[in-house]
Amino acid sequence: MTLYSQDCYTNRMEPFNLRALRGQVLLIVNVASRCGYTPQLEELEWLYRRYRDQGFTVLAFPCNQFGRQTPESAEGFGAFCAREYRVSFPIMEKVRVNGREAHPLFTLLRRQAPGVLGSTPIKWNFTKFLVGRDGHVIRRFSPRVSPRRLTADIERALDIPFSA
Repeated sequence: MTLYSQDCYTNRMEPFNLRALRGQVLLIVNVASRCGYTPQLEELEWLYRRYRDQGFTVLAFPCNQFGRQTPESAEGFGAFCAREYRVSFPIMEKVRVNGREAHPLFTLLRRQAPGVLGSTPIKWNFTKFLVGRDGHVIRRFSPRVSPRRLTADIERALDIPFSA
């Protein structure tokens, strides 16, 4: 089972071909609309615009598992992101990231990059997984880590000189 073999859908429930992203650096994030970290969507868009031409993509998966902070549908979440944060990176289907009903992609990500003290469950919205061009997780970042602080890790993964 690889990252690229996972079945995923857009926020409009259209099939999304993860295999088309093979060879790119990915930042996969579970997101929410009513969370204290929601303003990170602006920073995620900044990263996406800054690095997309070098082979970088952000994939945002709305998740309502933490404090019910994403009550709207996935399509409604996509409209919110476009309206409030001018997001242009892919907004994906609404998923569960923990438990028996967790999306298989997040089960794989959690297994490849456990959290603090080796625990695998995702603790909150805006947990970020940086995935290398080979499809393996390079690093997991807590929700508290600002996306702008990921530039050095992203540039290293893209094999471009760090620019600060």
